[in-house]
Formats: sequence, structure tokens, C-alpha cells
Amino acid sequence: MEPKFEFKKRESYRPRNEREKALVKAFKSLESEEETAHFLRDMLTPAEIEEFANRLEIARLLNQGRPYLDISKKVGTSTTTVTRVAHWLFKGCGGYHSVLKKLFVNK
Repeated sequence: MEPKFEFKKRESYRPRNEREKALVKAFKSLESEEETAHFLRDMLTPAEIEEFANRLEIARLLNQGRPYLDISKKVGTSTTTVTRVAHWLFKGCGGYHSVLKKLFVNK
């Protein structure tokens, strides 16, 4: 999947305290899809997991150049959510781009 838009990093984030650093390290320590799924389920409600999955799908569709309204209808979310994801996709820290590149390039 070749991106339709160029990413311009405008934001930066560093964990603000030891708890946030531990969370980042916790995700980094996971070694399998199953382990990651179990960790997510223990930390989040099913609705939160669904919301995060929706955001990733929104980012994927935005990266393909799909219109906001089409994405909103396809994913079943508001155009406001699509706009928020677009902000972080195109002007954030690059997290979405890293994941999209790893998961969807050449697929």
C-alpha cells in the first residue's frame, strides 16, 4: 500500500513519567500476536479494543486517499473521529505511519 499523502512530523511525544515508560516497555516486550491480544484484552474493554481497531482502519483508508465521509460510513464512526485520526496520521508523531508501513506495504 503506497501512501497517497506525505507525512510531515509536527508532534513529538515522550512518556511523561515512569508509569507511561512502563506501558511503552510493556508493549515492546510482547513477543506474539496471542500475547499482545491477551494483554490488550486484560487492559481494555471490548469496546475500547474495537475503537482502537477502528482508528487503525481509518488510518489505513485515509492513507489510501479515501474520502472522509466514505470512511465514516464504512467504519461506522463519525466524521469527527475520521478528522481526529487524520490529524495524527498526517501531522502527528509518525506512529500510524510506522504501523501502516509494517502491516500493509506490499499486501
